[in-house]
Amino acid sequence: MLHLSDPIRLGIIICDRYRTCAGGKCLRALRNREGAFERYRGREVELVGFATCNGCPGGNVEYVPAEMVKNGADVIHLATGMVVGYPPCPRISYFSRFITEKYGIEVVVGTHPIPENYHTTHRNLRTWETERWKELIAPTLTDEETRCAYD
Repeated sequence: MLHLSDPIRLGIIICDRYRTCAGGKCLRALRNREGAFERYRGREVELVGFATCNGCPGGNVEYVPAEMVKNGADVIHLATGMVVGYPPCPRISYFSRFITEKYGIEVVVGTHPIPENYHTTHRNLRTWETERWKELIAPTLTDEETRCAYD
């Protein structure tokens, strides 16, 4: 059981479309406790794994969490790129349920705040109008000023 003084150990799984991403937005958001990382404000955090899903249909999602758990992960984040990509990951809800069921670990959808340019495009496309999508993007939606800072 985690105590408030214990560091949170987390892993991040990114969409394979962004496999060459250096993780800058995710790491900045983690450092600043923004977006989905706001939940760790005031807590020490340790990144114990960073990997891609390995492309559709997400083959690494079956195996990568095991390594993250072996490295002490308390929670796994599915990166913001999975919800802002064109199209957003159609398997994100399944990935979240699968990882929780198979590995008994909490899964959070999102990392860094949604950049404003993606927010604008998806709003115009009406991508996130269902209740499920509203729920999925809630941790990373933030305010317009913060979204603009992540453009």
